[in-house]
Amino acid sequence: MAGFPHLPAQRWSRLPPLPGGQWDIQTLPMGPRGPGEETTDPSPPEPGLSVPDARALSSDPRFWTVSSCHLKPREQITPLKPPPRGRDLMPDPYNVTEFILLGLSPNQQVQRVCFAVFLLLYAAVVLGNLLLVLTVAASTSLASPMYFFLGSLSLVEICYSSTTAPKLLSDLLARRKAISVGGCMAQLFFLHFFGGIEMLVLTAMAYDRYVAICRPLHYAAIMNRRVCAALVGVAWAGGLVHSLAQVLLIFPLPFCGPNVIDHYFCDVLPLLQLACSDTFLVGLLIVANGGTLSVVSFVVLLASYVVILVHLRTRSSEGRRKALSTCGSHVTVVTLFFAPCVFIYLRPSATLPVDKLVAVFYTVITPLLNPVIYSLRNAEVKRAVKNLWTRTVQPVTDRG
Repeated sequence: MAGFPHLPAQRWSRLPPLPGGQWDIQTLPMGPRGPGEETTDPSPPEPGLSVPDARALSSDPRFWTVSSCHLKPREQITPLKPPPRGRDLMPDPYNVTEFILLGLSPNQQVQRVCFAVFLLLYAAVVLGNLLLVLTVAASTSLASPMYFFLGSLSLVEICYSSTTAPKLLSDLLARRKAISVGGCMAQLFFLHFFGGIEMLVLTAMAYDRYVAICRPLHYAAIMNRRVCAALVGVAWAGGLVHSLAQVLLIFPLPFCGPNVIDHYFCDVLPLLQLACSDTFLVGLLIVANGGTLSVVSFVVLLASYVVILVHLRTRSSEGRRKALSTCGSHVTVVTLFFAPCVFIYLRPSATLPVDKLVAVFYTVITPLLNPVIYSLRNAEVKRAVKNLWTRTVQPVTDRG
């Protein structure tokens, strides 16, 4: 055994050669052997190869080695990877693969009640806004630019609410509320994408009301179909730029744990709290990005309605009443949407316990109230909905 000092005291026997010219060496364990001790194997030694004889099987011993009780050519041995060194020894800072959402409440009974309530609210959001989209698309009496923007807004409301509501409903019935990192970033992207579109569509609607009231003789020429389509296209492009900026600021941040989000969806402020690096500059950029969109939209809205109010002083009482009724619905929707967004995104990057309730308001309640406000306060929309029902639904029920 002098040629193999690293091997234990064993008896070696020869087996038939393996394919490829290898020789298999079977080890037969023996009793412990120490300095000056004799072998305690009770069985007599079997005739076989000694280790030196096994090494002599090759014409050149340098091409053979012992590995896992087999003699193999050295070129068949997979080389070992070099030991890690330098920055390879540092732990991976991106080891979080999913986030755990705490949801609205940890109480199971409260979650069941919330599931029933939010299921009804989400169904009302989808059905109400879808009815408004179909009514605007199918009614020739609603062909004005104002209703074109209203249909676009209702379509965006469906998409905006669908970004968070289905995940919320599924989590209310699940024991483990998890979302992958990719799913979290996708939810963040679409949330700000459709939210940015809604802000800009509301701004376009305010401009439409300004032209209709302050320049009525030029309204048809200014707000033609091409201009309306261009304004909606700008709204979609602006929402895309805003959302990409938010995601590109959040995605490179390292998340190395913990991975628990005290919210029911992924948003920028809760994710900033989980990052493993200094997020002060990123937080300022996120507030600046969201603040620019909100402030620009709000300034345009405010300027439009200030000019409208100044202009209404020269109108008759009937004209003022009609204009204020039309603008009142829009002002109500703008207030319901902008107030929660300003509270959430135009403050330092810190989360508050009330943030979840405010988020419920602008992701579920506001999309539900939009079709209610515009349909109940607008006689033309109510008349068009009734005509659509008479033309499509009532004949089907009569045949049934």
